[in-house]
Amino acid sequence: MDVPCLAPCTALAVGELLRRYDIATFGLNAVVCGRSKNVGLPIALLLHGDGQRQHGLDCTTTICHRYTPPAVLRQHLSNADIVVTAAGVPNLIRGEHLKPGCCVVDVAVNRIKNKDTGRVKLVGDCHFESCVEVAGHISPVPGGVGPLTVAMLMRNTILATKQQRQLT
Repeated sequence: MDVPCLAPCTALAVGELLRRYDIATFGLNAVVCGRSKNVGLPIALLLHGDGQRQHGLDCTTTICHRYTPPAVLRQHLSNADIVVTAAGVPNLIRGEHLKPGCCVVDVAVNRIKNKDTGRVKLVGDCHFESCVEVAGHISPVPGGVGPLTVAMLMRNTILATKQQRQLT
């Protein structure tokens, strides 16, 4: 929102991931699936924000969520160059919904219990096996955005400490 502040760690992690892998963002279409105030909305604001200020990535951004009608969600996804999902719905996004070559950042962490073994498996919102066939870039769950979110927490801690020392 163009206000100097410590940005939410998960949003920063998504931005850092896109920057580190040289994913173009300027003027591209982005879809954020998830509207939570702590994850989805900050990610959408980061993607939409002005890159000449703060951390913005200059995308044209659409926000969808778990209750977006499936046909509407598929329409938005088919035009998206960047898809960030944090809706908390396993297999919400499948490869046939995606624009070929798009970048998919799966932020969601869902626990799925195997009925036969009783073991719990962590998965994202994307059906990874089908999405990996279509996407140009895709982050795994677990092991994708999560570790980078922790790194951004450490970054924010250092920045907050420096800012506090300047005030005293």
